Amino acid sequence: MRLLRFADLNSSKNKTPSVVTIGNFDGMHLGHQSILNHVAKLAKTLRLTSNVICFEPQPKEFFLKDQAPPRITPFRDKLQALQKHHIDQVLCLAFNQKLASLDPHEFIEKILVYGLNAKHVIVGDDFRFGHKREGDFTLLKELGLKFGFNVESLPSFVQNGGVRVSSSYIRILLQQGNFEQAQTLLGHSYTLSGRIHHGNQNGRKLGFPTINIPMPTQVVVSGVYVVNIHLKGQVYQGIANIGVRPTVCGRLRLLETYIFNFAHDLYGQYVTIEFLQFLRGEKKFSGFEELKLQIEQDKTTALSWLKQHNLITHLKV
Repeated sequence: MRLLRFADLNSSKNKTPSVVTIGNFDGMHLGHQSILNHVAKLAKTLRLTSNVICFEPQPKEFFLKDQAPPRITPFRDKLQALQKHHIDQVLCLAFNQKLASLDPHEFIEKILVYGLNAKHVIVGDDFRFGHKREGDFTLLKELGLKFGFNVESLPSFVQNGGVRVSSSYIRILLQQGNFEQAQTLLGHSYTLSGRIHHGNQNGRKLGFPTINIPMPTQVVVSGVYVVNIHLKGQVYQGIANIGVRPTVCGRLRLLETYIFNFAHDLYGQYVTIEFLQFLRGEKKFSGFEELKLQIEQDKTTALSWLKQHNLITHLKV
């Protein structure tokens, strides 16, 4: 899978006729998967290139700044998921004032037509585009006739029971710690991934060494959780804290994970953290001793929950 930026659109490599879809794809839920599967299948049938257009930052993050909804899926996790759905190319457009000011006609002409040579465009039923979201499906159809590409709208994905699958609803479920229900809408467990970085080793000083993954964007989960740790084909278990670590006056958002009964050096390794159960919110403690006592309690509570749910056998001792 190729990752493209706006500057790459003038390259002759991108002139292969293509099938294109556009969106944030935050969470990569069942609705997103339905669209992506359709794009990949159609591209294969027509012998075209499959393309996804996404934005970084996401439009709401650009306009609302700190008031924007937190992400379900960081950008790097999104790219991995897109690759698993057999997408050939991802065009990531820097969402800035210049892009936000493009009227719908300019957006279609510059990006879809001359940039990606779109022959078939697939969008969701709530799709809007261009300056002030003035473009809609009707306009897209009109421009398709003008520039020679087909347009198809897929209905919202509705689960059994009539529940519409949406990022907004999944975000609420994750904030509530309802991972079981969120998983039924996502079609997969909720995870965050990344490469393990060196930290300040405060956990080691407390007797609870952690693996640390920086979180460059605000994500929907915050606090302390029971987690599975997926590493090199093995599954370990532990507790994770995601936040800014107020006790040590942290500033950068970090995902810190303590793996039960594990003491190997993992710096530089790529790891996936699967969230199972919310334990408590992040809080500031009076000092390291109080923090240590709380972590010991968190571990006891986590082990009890794992045992209660017959998951304790997953532990690697």
